[in-house]
Amino acid sequence: MKKGLILEGGAMRGLFTAGVMDVLMEAGIEFDGVIGVSAGACFGCNYKSGQIGRVLRYNLRFAGDRRYSGIGCLLREGNLYSTSFCYDEVPLKHDPFDFEAFGSNPMEFWVVATDVETGKPVYHRYEGLEDHGFDWIRASASMPLVSQIVEIDGQKLLDGGISDSVPVEFFESLGYDRNVVILTQPLEYRKEKNPLIPLMRAKYRKYPAMVDTMARRHTDYNRCLDRIAQRERLGELLVIRPAGKLDIGKTEKNPEKLRAVYEQGREAALRRLEEIREYLSV
Repeated sequence: MKKGLILEGGAMRGLFTAGVMDVLMEAGIEFDGVIGVSAGACFGCNYKSGQIGRVLRYNLRFAGDRRYSGIGCLLREGNLYSTSFCYDEVPLKHDPFDFEAFGSNPMEFWVVATDVETGKPVYHRYEGLEDHGFDWIRASASMPLVSQIVEIDGQKLLDGGISDSVPVEFFESLGYDRNVVILTQPLEYRKEKNPLIPLMRAKYRKYPAMVDTMARRHTDYNRCLDRIAQRERLGELLVIRPAGKLDIGKTEKNPEKLRAVYEQGREAALRRLEEIREYLSV
């Protein structure tokens, strides 16, 4: 049996995921591998480094900081979330990421990005600071329209959620056969067609394959949710999701809302902790 943790993105909805992860870490629940998409990658790396509480801590401290995110960052850098501050100053200076613990933990950590030239997902096993710094995680979380394209070893990359929002099939292809999935939308949620596709076509006219992927993202994502729900009913996946729509914006700065969503994640995990233990021990 190979145990996996699969983390959807969702920008600041990822505070729900952080709450779930902290409860699992406090309970000593270990996985053979974790895969994160977008915010799931940014926050999920803390599972491998064992840094309980770090996601909430640095977001409460910096989410409202103009150096961290906002229109000013977008105008200065072309990124809504500052590359220099979010992926350099915060993890290396203000709230250090424990690269030593990350490297010593045998757990695999994977991130998903999207190749802008092909529109297809890129799956990368991230190895830490020497693996292009935080660029792979940054690429996974680089939302279209408000982020610069990230280039790594000749590949041009953007947000992994464009092409594979919940990479269950990929993880299973690696042999992960006992997977816990953390979603950031409730069971009844269905994605609607993106009204900004005409703007996407104009901005990314050099990358028509990616635009086509974005144009059908709502149907692909909804089919993915349907498959996950069906497999959940069959007991083939264990899914943790919010009970209702999370009261939080994608770029939320209100510390009370950030903490409230984090606590919802904790509560969801605590309610099902014994079920999770039993599922992973089969």
